[in-house]
Amino acid sequence: MEISELRALLTPDGLELLDSLGPVEQVGDVARSVSQLRAAGHSPDLVSAVVGQARLRAKATGKFGDFAARMLFTRAGLEQATRLGVAARHAQRLRQAGITHVSDLGCGIGGDSLAFAGAGLDVLAVDADEVTAAIAAYNLAPFGEDATVLHGTAEDHVPAGGVATQAIWMDPARRTSGHSETSRVSSSDYSPPLDWAFDVASRIPAGIKLGPGHDRDALPADAEAQWVSADGSVVELVVWTGSLAREGVRRAALVVRGERSHELTAGADADDAPVRDLGAFLHEPDGAVIRARLIGDVARTLDAGMLDERIAYLTSDAALTSPFVQSFRVRETMPANPKAISAVLKAHGIGTLEIKKRGMDIDPAAFRKKLTLRGDQAATLILTRVGDQRRAILADRVPAPE
Repeated sequence: MEISELRALLTPDGLELLDSLGPVEQVGDVARSVSQLRAAGHSPDLVSAVVGQARLRAKATGKFGDFAARMLFTRAGLEQATRLGVAARHAQRLRQAGITHVSDLGCGIGGDSLAFAGAGLDVLAVDADEVTAAIAAYNLAPFGEDATVLHGTAEDHVPAGGVATQAIWMDPARRTSGHSETSRVSSSDYSPPLDWAFDVASRIPAGIKLGPGHDRDALPADAEAQWVSADGSVVELVVWTGSLAREGVRRAALVVRGERSHELTAGADADDAPVRDLGAFLHEPDGAVIRARLIGDVARTLDAGMLDERIAYLTSDAALTSPFVQSFRVRETMPANPKAISAVLKAHGIGTLEIKKRGMDIDPAAFRKKLTLRGDQAATLILTRVGDQRRAILADRVPAPE
């Protein structure tokens, strides 16, 4: 979004027009809406802004739920924003640590700040991009004086420190600047610079949001590293310092599914469980557990071992499961070739098949076309390596625990 479009939108008439348009969900809806608004005599800048925002609001529902209907976005800002349910858990941690004021340095469209202000914290939100800062100000306006938004750099708005109830939240930009098409940059080109962010965090309690695949060896040794997954996808790594880092915790995996969350914590990487033969159950650890290297701790709660030392599958004979894994009851195993698999699928009357793979260079969609699927039964096919063999495991999902 350009500044001219934002100015056209941030008027009573512009916002009323946006609210009256409703969500624009399909590509065809975009062209139709543009034509209708232009025919009604609205300016090109206003039409572009209104239709663009309606499209983004529809996309934002997955991250912000009903709140999306009253928010403004940039395309890049929405892509990089924290999901509101995850941000709410960050806000809860700040509250539990006794924090009352947080400086969100690099606030983007204000997703994290929304959660902080909603939790009753006083928020100072800062962003270096003029358009993005203006959008954050609009999104945070319902909180009045409890949320202040400034256009400026993180480096120029670091609090003095020394106040026990004050903390910093940073989400360094990991992509090139812009409001729509952006590309990833290396950690040396983050904004603000990551070395600077870690230095500030060594002096002031902080949470620093990073990509989940960030180099573990580059993390501060005295910080808590928390990997977060939401509904099956690992979405972020947060580095917590000072009073926001929990005593004795250096590795954590937070698993969020819908309204529920579960967390596994440890003082260090867990030792892996020994390798064992395939048992009655196969368990796929959540991605956050894998990133945090806490697979061994999960294995021991399930009385399970590794299926292969190089691949993150666990196996056991005990009828146990956990919020930190997806569990499957094994039906049958076979060589991982389409002919052998199709014969087994036919014998079981499998017509609906979920395909999962790990440790094998296979495109599940392409592999599915090689299989014969007939019948009214459903199952899961797991393709993996066991030692030097390529194996296929036919299994049934075990319901996740509440």
